[in-house]
Amino acid sequence: MKRRDFLKTTAAGATVLAAPHAVRAQGAGVLKFVPQADLAVLDPVYATAYVTRNHAFLVYDTLYGIDETYQPQPQMVEGHVIENDGKLWTLTLRDGLLFHDGQKVLARDAIASIKRWAARDAFGASLMAVTDELSAPSDKQIRFRLKRPFPALPLALGRGSNTMLPIMPERFAATPGTQQVTEMVGSGPYRFLADERVSGSRAAYRRFEGYVPRGSGVSSFTAGPKIATVERIEWHTIPDAATAAAALQEGEVDWWEQPIPDLLPLLRRNPKITTEIIDRAGNIGIMRLNSLYPPFDNPAVKHALLGAINQADFMQAVAGMDPQTWSTGAGVFPPGTPLANTAGMEVFSDNPDYDRVKHELAAAGYRGEKVTFIAATDFPAINALCEVSADMFRKAGIALDYQATDWGSVTTRRNKQEPPDQGGWNAHCTYTAGYDLLTPGSNFSLNAIGRAGFVGWPTNARLAALRTAWFDAPDLAAQQKICVDIQTEFMRDPPYLPLGQFFAPTAYRKTISGIPRGAFSLFWGIKMA
Repeated sequence: MKRRDFLKTTAAGATVLAAPHAVRAQGAGVLKFVPQADLAVLDPVYATAYVTRNHAFLVYDTLYGIDETYQPQPQMVEGHVIENDGKLWTLTLRDGLLFHDGQKVLARDAIASIKRWAARDAFGASLMAVTDELSAPSDKQIRFRLKRPFPALPLALGRGSNTMLPIMPERFAATPGTQQVTEMVGSGPYRFLADERVSGSRAAYRRFEGYVPRGSGVSSFTAGPKIATVERIEWHTIPDAATAAAALQEGEVDWWEQPIPDLLPLLRRNPKITTEIIDRAGNIGIMRLNSLYPPFDNPAVKHALLGAINQADFMQAVAGMDPQTWSTGAGVFPPGTPLANTAGMEVFSDNPDYDRVKHELAAAGYRGEKVTFIAATDFPAINALCEVSADMFRKAGIALDYQATDWGSVTTRRNKQEPPDQGGWNAHCTYTAGYDLLTPGSNFSLNAIGRAGFVGWPTNARLAALRTAWFDAPDLAAQQKICVDIQTEFMRDPPYLPLGQFFAPTAYRKTISGIPRGAFSLFWGIKMA
């Protein structure tokens, strides 16, 4: 039986785009923005840096967008048709799509882009693993012929995490994902001005006159009409936080993406500046454990260590005492998001019983093995997590070898699978954007397949199978049920230790408004006084 399912945005947005071309023609002004880090790499498939992802959403458009409720909506596609009991998807591109070089966006461009992205992204790889054929029946149609139903297809193609799917011309998408694309030709609302880029200092963008926003719907995070209301956007890298704060206060820049916590009180006292949390999923503190070697090759040892965690201690060290900037209750999924649940969360405590933890570690088989902990001292948030971790380990009776180093050395060393005494490691701390942990598809650690998997290399066949089952879930209720099972198994044999949720406020002058809410910095719909 044939079933048609055209995703459509709500009619409530019709007035927003009653005259989309007129709105676009009114774009004016220059927005000066201070990003969280220098834009060192331009290609969002090659690099996983959040600053690269934010740049990519200016330049590239995506087949689907994600709204503020974390649900996929059509973006470059007008809609899709599902047939053959969920095993045949036909996506139709909407009219008016142009690349910045003036060429039309065709289905073959999208297909080449999907293949390049999927070779680098775990969610995309899961989609392609069940795809028998990906083809273009016409210039506007993209067809997935699947081995079995994959209801999460729009979510995969619209994912806005650090490995977003940028649609680029076929000639660029033919570049292997392990090789950078350096010429930025997208179909997004802004063009990248390559001749104005100064590495380590500045990037610039200009409104793309050929961009046609969606003709219906409401702008919501990366979904809906993207109205480029600002003529020009400049990114100014300012490594020194005090200098960035002074520039914002003096009006030399309009928006500072991520002020450090110590300077927030100063900015809040300035009547011309607004500080606000726009990232509702926050960041999740994580202690990664190396599951290849003792003591963390033992699931019972990892589980026992969960009882030593007081998430409030970790989050206060990172974000300060203001309860608006952090939260406990972080499990597999970020608190307050659709798949979050409380399964197994009773293991955490605001007042850990370390004598009990020591007893449980001994019962689990811990015999005083040394734990090589690599700690980044030059990354304030991560350094704070490391210092609390060291205190926790010692209180729990763990024999700790605390090796202080820089973040670059940590990121290099953590990829090594050799034993700790041969240049490897046992544990380290980091944090991940909550947006990247919204689903089992985007949480790479849940694909617990050992040495072939993600850093830490856990092996847990049940966890991997539950992740696969989530892809097959037909609706949100079924997904939520599976995620309870996922978190239950996660707490029994944790691939990493969740340390809490914290939020990084952004700061901007009151001369701008309309910054999109969601999970990271976006630039359409902004108004300048």
